[in-house]
Amino acid sequence: RYPFEPPKMRFLTPIYHPNIDTSGRICHDALKLPPKGAWKPSLNISTVLTSIQLLMAEPNPDDPLMADISSEFKYNKHVFVEKARRWTQEHAVQKNTGVAENNKENTPDQKVPPKRDAVSQQETEKPAKRPCV
Repeated sequence: RYPFEPPKMRFLTPIYHPNIDTSGRICHDALKLPPKGAWKPSLNISTVLTSIQLLMAEPNPDDPLMADISSEFKYNKHVFVEKARRWTQEHAVQKNTGVAENNKENTPDQKVPPKRDAVSQQETEKPAKRPCV
């Protein structure tokens, strides 16, 4: 239904962010129809991706999907930053696979997806969600 409805977008990589839930759904006005959202057919994918990039850099704690993370961002930012950094290291940084660089099975033409490790027990306690309005 695009461009008459906003595109359906979500993150596959877990992200510790007040506006992104554990399923990867994004709470952003540009991805919602009016009256609650700001989507209009004149917006394009490039504009939406740029606005999501800005949201990643500057979370909106006043319209969160993850209430606990939002509160942490507002009132305990150093803890938020440390947890976000740890999640990035655990989920978004490709780890050394132990394969030798000269191994023909791992040539530069082949893309090796990042390995997904199990989340520690402390991180499995999911922060409280709330509907994005």
